Amino acid sequence: MTNKPLILLAEDDENLGNVIKDYLQICGYEIILAEEGEAAWRLYQTYKFDLCILDVMMPKMDGFTLAEKIREKNQQIPILFLTAKSDKTDKLTGFKTGADDYITKPFNIEELVLRIEVFLKRSKHISPKRSVFEIGNYVFDYSNLTLKTGESTQSLTQKEADVLKILCTNTGNIIKREEILLPIWGNDDYFSGRSLDVFISKLRKYLRQDSKIEIQNVHGVGFKLQLKH
Repeated sequence: MTNKPLILLAEDDENLGNVIKDYLQICGYEIILAEEGEAAWRLYQTYKFDLCILDVMMPKMDGFTLAEKIREKNQQIPILFLTAKSDKTDKLTGFKTGADDYITKPFNIEELVLRIEVFLKRSKHISPKRSVFEIGNYVFDYSNLTLKTGESTQSLTQKEADVLKILCTNTGNIIKREEILLPIWGNDDYFSGRSLDVFISKLRKYLRQDSKIEIQNVHGVGFKLQLKH
């Protein structure tokens, strides 16, 4: 393997898979292609990937199941879903399984490249000035993607940690939705907004052991992390 970013591409359409693989290799990425889910899972356990691109509808193991298995091993690696479906429920299911983004076929391959660049830049090159935050009874370690309280430790995905970091950095202040969406998702469209709502719900669940912590929804504007006295 080279020192280029290594991407796992799981796509059961042979023609589309090879087109994506060839284009991404031209763009400077190293691609390993799998045409079904179980093969993709074996490859994931063999190589150290920087990013995963997963088709949802695959034989032997679907993309959602594969993403869940990957997340059990690695909370940080960016996961991007490819799907022929435009069903909103499918997209939200993808985000709940740990996906970072979703592209519906047919898609612009250049858009895919731009999203890959955003994910890799965020996961590899973010060097926050402050990485540990105390939130009520919790200690949030951004660098290690952990949220601890007492003897309990919750592992976070990179995107969950990114959202929580923005909230912690601005505790007590209203953060507009676009101030979270643009730096983390790269856009503020409808589906990114729905994805953000899913991530906020997850963070509320993670923080629920301390009743003094509240992530308030400021209707039509954004969110506020508030510590009650």
